[in-house]
Amino acid sequence: MLQLEKYTALIEQELERIDFPSRPSNLYDPLRYFLKIGGKRMRPILTLLGAEAFGINKDQAIHSALAIEVFHNFSLIHDDIMDDAPLRRGQETVHEKWNSSIAILSGDVLLVKAYQLIAKNDPKSLPIILDLFNKTAVEVCEGQQMDMDFESRDNVSIDEYIEMIRLKTSVLLGCALETGAIVAEASHKEAKLIYEFGEQIGIAFQIQDDILDLYADPEKFGKQVGGDVISNKKTLLLLKAFEIANEIQKAKLNTLLAEKELELKVKGVRALFDEMGIREICKEIMNDHYYKAKIAINQISISEESKMPLLELAAYLMEREV
Repeated sequence: MLQLEKYTALIEQELERIDFPSRPSNLYDPLRYFLKIGGKRMRPILTLLGAEAFGINKDQAIHSALAIEVFHNFSLIHDDIMDDAPLRRGQETVHEKWNSSIAILSGDVLLVKAYQLIAKNDPKSLPIILDLFNKTAVEVCEGQQMDMDFESRDNVSIDEYIEMIRLKTSVLLGCALETGAIVAEASHKEAKLIYEFGEQIGIAFQIQDDILDLYADPEKFGKQVGGDVISNKKTLLLLKAFEIANEIQKAKLNTLLAEKELELKVKGVRALFDEMGIREICKEIMNDHYYKAKIAINQISISEESKMPLLELAAYLMEREV
């Protein structure tokens, strides 16, 4: 998508223009480092596209777009600490390159920076944007806590899992789009419809991530295929497998999850999932949320031409192989 490259380049350029002080270096160097290691920049792009869909120039929404991306990166720095993750986007995480205390404090600064960027909005729209941003920030934290709670629970339901990914991942996509719509002075009804579009795309996107983690081409994936299986992560695939498995299949799955030989574990789980048709079932759930997203955007009273960039981006996300 040539247009996507254009928007990504704009976001990268604007992120580089964020002026962090030189001292104390252990506070600001991690932020310069983390913002330069890349990322899809989908959330700020959605803010710009949301604004343009309702008829204003993307430049009028750039501060909000940057705020969304800076907040997202704040959450990633803290998530990496909680997950004890050594790598992010193929590079050392902040807490690994420096230490956890520095990572916590640097992440806190990014959160403050996000609010500074939000505050640059027009005073008449600022209270509405701020309410949405605050609600979303709390929900993202709720989703992260649910995800951590699931690690020690044996009885996670699929509905609970969908709610967790809605909070942890999807609400920020909805917020990104609705913020762009608010900047463009869209009606309350249409702002909420574009939020729903983003929220449902976000759920579908995360389900697709679950599928790709086990079924992606290793040469294209950029990280270890089967990582969720190795860590016994409660993804939609695993939860659905336990839901529909017979007693023999459940026993086999539990044996595989306890397997110490990791390659054997991943291959065995994948073979069992294939036998049960788990990938196809999860794709159906993914496509259902994608369909709900399209229903929401079809209710917005803007031209089909204005909707096209959003629909193209959604299709691109749903068709990705990595």
